[in-house]
Amino acid sequence: MAHDRVLLAIGPEDRDSLDTLVEAAIDMAEPAGATVYLLYVFPRDDYETVMEQMDIDTATSGLTPDEVAQRHESVREPADRLASLDIDYEIRGVSGGNPADQIVRTVEQVGADVAIVGGTKRSPAGKAMFGDHAQRVLLNSPVPVLYVKRE
Repeated sequence: MAHDRVLLAIGPEDRDSLDTLVEAAIDMAEPAGATVYLLYVFPRDDYETVMEQMDIDTATSGLTPDEVAQRHESVREPADRLASLDIDYEIRGVSGGNPADQIVRTVEQVGADVAIVGGTKRSPAGKAMFGDHAQRVLLNSPVPVLYVKRE
């Protein structure tokens, strides 16, 4: 099955597994000539903190989450890698709300054929107590989801 649009969801917890996630996106997108949507999911209630860490004036900038994501290191590195391979990409950013719901909503908005998410192994009790964003995406996505386990 060829994929025309691949959504790669990235969050702050993916920093150590970013290379593995990007490799998965390349493996899917490159042979099909697909566009990769790099989606940075800003942590709930931390959007302004992230902007301050990036030296962006939260009071006057008027930047959208998409624009802030374009400046974020965790997105620039994958974007540079995709560009070096001549893979088309778009950068998106979302903040607020449940990250899993934001990912599923973006999958629908961009018309993605597949989504790629990272996650950690958790016990059933850990999932019940703390939730698992990747699991919610797997259960609620209207398209297939490639789950990349973090080490």
